[in-house]
Amino acid sequence: MSSDVTAWASSDADEAASARNATGQGQAVRKDDPPTREGLPRQPALARRSLALRIASVVAALAAAVGLLTVPLLVTDYVLSAILVPVLALALAGIGQNLITGYAGQLSVGSAAFMSVGAFATYDVHLHVPGIPLIASFAAGGLVAALVGLIFGLPSLRIRGFYLVVSTLAAQFFVVWLFTKVPWFSNYSASGVITAPKLVVANVDLSSPGGHYWLSLLVVAPLTVLARNLVRGRVGRGWMAVRDMETAAAVVGVRTGRAKLLAFAVGSFYCGIAGALWAFAYLGTVEPHGLDLDRSFQVLFIVILGGLGSIAGPFVGAAFVILLPVAFDQIGSAIAGGSVDPGVLQNIEKILFGSLVIFILVKQPAGMVRIVENAWIRVARWRARPA
Repeated sequence: MSSDVTAWASSDADEAASARNATGQGQAVRKDDPPTREGLPRQPALARRSLALRIASVVAALAAAVGLLTVPLLVTDYVLSAILVPVLALALAGIGQNLITGYAGQLSVGSAAFMSVGAFATYDVHLHVPGIPLIASFAAGGLVAALVGLIFGLPSLRIRGFYLVVSTLAAQFFVVWLFTKVPWFSNYSASGVITAPKLVVANVDLSSPGGHYWLSLLVVAPLTVLARNLVRGRVGRGWMAVRDMETAAAVVGVRTGRAKLLAFAVGSFYCGIAGALWAFAYLGTVEPHGLDLDRSFQVLFIVILGGLGSIAGPFVGAAFVILLPVAFDQIGSAIAGGSVDPGVLQNIEKILFGSLVIFILVKQPAGMVRIVENAWIRVARWRARPA
């Protein structure tokens, strides 16, 4: 039996050696040969596909930039003021929420409170600091919101999970109470409502719907790039380490407490600037109850639907949340006309919207951005496929 095993092993080794000799000597393979099913090198084809994917990504980014710059020339004022501006503002708030929850793993439902702080702080800074530029007022409002977020993020050093949710929920009620009881924040307005100042940047009047869009884009675009670079750097890796396993992160040297507080501060900064955009570029006015708990849940749903741990996810989720109800309303009005009670029609739209959300989360728990990414990769690979 042992001799037979030895013979089989030697024969297998001889066959493998002869196959290698045949491949390496008798059938010399050039580096530029295309991939085949016989196991020949595939590096050139993979390199071509990778290059094609990078080129396609650059082309898509340039096309998106051109599209964003030319949008005011192609759409109506209604689309600019009622769809694009709120999408950009909610997407920015979603990025802030995603930095806290999606990247750092800290459950929070206080995004609307931080948005309210940013809106009122921007208003007060612009009102009480003569000659301050509008963009500087936005930055100051974001910094005040970051400070408030840092304070309400302190419990994350001791508690986590649903207990932290309750802690951040307290911010929502405290902020509403503060702006209602202290009239200084609303410049002693009898109704507690603040009104947007004149929107001027570099002596350019941005009071029109197109101006509101340009202001939103001017604020959102660089902050999105900043967030993308931040999560890809050392800070982002520390957040993700805390999110995935806090004990292991502490063992390898990550200062977990500092990482959590930094996530709350940066995320609240983004939410604060988003609140200023929501108040000034979209609504024009805001009251203490205008950014309530429902808005916090909306921002949280945007992040979950778009994709946790993704910078592009909030944009997809915000577009979905804003556009789909409008589409349902238009389709329902076209089909039913005036034959169905508007209240019943609205309830049907809500049922359809909720059912679609459940279907998307069941089919793709990673969010809609993963669906878009997978579709884009398939298209890029199909285009790069050799003839």
